[in-house]
Amino acid sequence: GNLVNTRELLDRQRGGRSRLVGSTDTELLTALLAEAEGDDLVDVLRGLLPTVRGAYSLVVMDERRVIGVRDPHGFRPLVLGRLRGLSAEGEPPTDGLDDSAPVDGWCLSSETAGLDVLGAEFVRDVAPGEMVVLGEPGGPRSVRFAEGNENLCVFEMIYFARPDSYMLGRNLYEARRRMGEELAHEAPAEADLVMPVPDTGAPAAAGYAEASGIPYRDGMVKNRYAGRTFIQPSRAMRQRGVTVKLSPLREQVRGKRLVVVDDSIVRGTTTKQIVGLLRRAGAREVHLRVSAPPIFHPCFYGIDTQIETELIASRLTLPQIRDFVGADSLAYLSIRGVLGALDLPRERFCFACFDGLYPVPVPYDVRSHKFVLEDEPLVEAR
Repeated sequence: GNLVNTRELLDRQRGGRSRLVGSTDTELLTALLAEAEGDDLVDVLRGLLPTVRGAYSLVVMDERRVIGVRDPHGFRPLVLGRLRGLSAEGEPPTDGLDDSAPVDGWCLSSETAGLDVLGAEFVRDVAPGEMVVLGEPGGPRSVRFAEGNENLCVFEMIYFARPDSYMLGRNLYEARRRMGEELAHEAPAEADLVMPVPDTGAPAAAGYAEASGIPYRDGMVKNRYAGRTFIQPSRAMRQRGVTVKLSPLREQVRGKRLVVVDDSIVRGTTTKQIVGLLRRAGAREVHLRVSAPPIFHPCFYGIDTQIETELIASRLTLPQIRDFVGADSLAYLSIRGVLGALDLPRERFCFACFDGLYPVPVPYDVRSHKFVLEDEPLVEAR
């Protein structure tokens, strides 16, 4: 996540003993923790966290405990897991979880897929405004530091979290597949093939194909060693990332009318390059379908879309975006369609990037300039 009162916290920290050597709000929080009065880490956190505004899921450790913390709005996920039946070497059982086995330990993860890696079973979500303390006698202890009002980032459901994770009781692959079904109903197209932008567009593309009756094919292959392009810090890196990351399957797309399903369009430059790749590979038509609404507004809670002028939907109309990326047609899933796919009330989510309604007010200095900490002079680490 990201904090939205960084300037206020930085002003408070300046008079302390700790010296910042980096430019992350995580380091700022660590410095404030180090300077806080009190011997018990839980008590110190309970006093500090109500002064911290924004999105955060934290794991904090002292000599004997691990403490999971989730902000009062629950923008970012955090889950509690239980370990059973570990071997003498600490390895999870190879023949499945045994509910009757004694509890060997507890763990925290940013999403349930991380528990699977450890061989742990999901217990529950850490609640908004809650600390979960591990390592004390008697098992996990819950400590409230604020009243919670959940506003999970809906982009976690659409794109950011792994498709094999569960959030709010929903498997994310299935949720994204249903978004594709909703998209097919809202924005049909005459085409020969439905294909995803790999890999994150695959579940929605599968749903679109099922609902439309148009065959599904892979039209591009992905370099598994390339990272996510939209979170790269510079435009040049993002553009280079697309050509390194994706390659068209010419025999699949040549002469075909394609429905190309992606999970989002942020800046539009990546999408433009993808359409160009498919055109050069011989695609006859390219119909873009996006399984999320247009991103009109910046995110200040942890997604790297903080500069509004970089968001193509905030600057251009739908026909202008279509022409910019070079598609024959373009359609987005509506907010109503997202909620229909999730079958959950709107109040449980943050939709700020789509509707501009920010659950935590964002100060002007953060809205106007994302690099608050980068402006501060750094000192050499000692």
